[in-house]
Amino acid sequence: MAKSTKPKSATSFKETVFGILPRSEIVKLEAKGIKKAQQYIIKLNNRKTKITPQVILDIHNIGFGFIFPDWAGKFRTIDVTVGDYEPPHYSKIPELVKNLCDDLAERLKHLPSSQNEEIFLSELISLLAWFQHSFVWIHPFRDYNGRVARLLTNLILLNLGFPILTIRAETGKDRDKYVKAIKAADNYDLSKLESLLAHALKISLEAI
Repeated sequence: MAKSTKPKSATSFKETVFGILPRSEIVKLEAKGIKKAQQYIIKLNNRKTKITPQVILDIHNIGFGFIFPDWAGKFRTIDVTVGDYEPPHYSKIPELVKNLCDDLAERLKHLPSSQNEEIFLSELISLLAWFQHSFVWIHPFRDYNGRVARLLTNLILLNLGFPILTIRAETGKDRDKYVKAIKAADNYDLSKLESLLAHALKISLEAI
């Protein structure tokens, strides 16, 4: 029977390497972890590292392994449910993640020339939305799938010479908007997610 993956706000306490902690303390640790993982992808960008299953595992481990060493940095070995969505069986995850990485590499080869900026940015946003949703749909980890998807989105952007963008999706209206965009993508409508990404990229580019 699949285990339920509840929104973080619904979980008051979790067992960590530091003991059983309330959500308020875990949030602080998560913020440190995300910062560590982001610093790591910046280092990867210096080598223009291709996104592979191992890179994905490393990012998850660096970000969250110091909090949850038992399962962070490892593909989930249990079935879960996310709201009313049941992600693929855990046995399929390695193959699905490899296929996603291969598909991404192929799509990146076929991005249009950046000489036509409008067409290039439109295709780029479509690719980022497709990748981010596909990763969340696979749900390869027990937790932090959305965060890793957004970190990987930034690695793609960095490798293409773009700045890091920020999609606020952790709490309140920001989270509601992001969840609605992901649910729309589940129904083959990527437009809401594309809009969020385009807005975030615009802000990042204007800040340069």
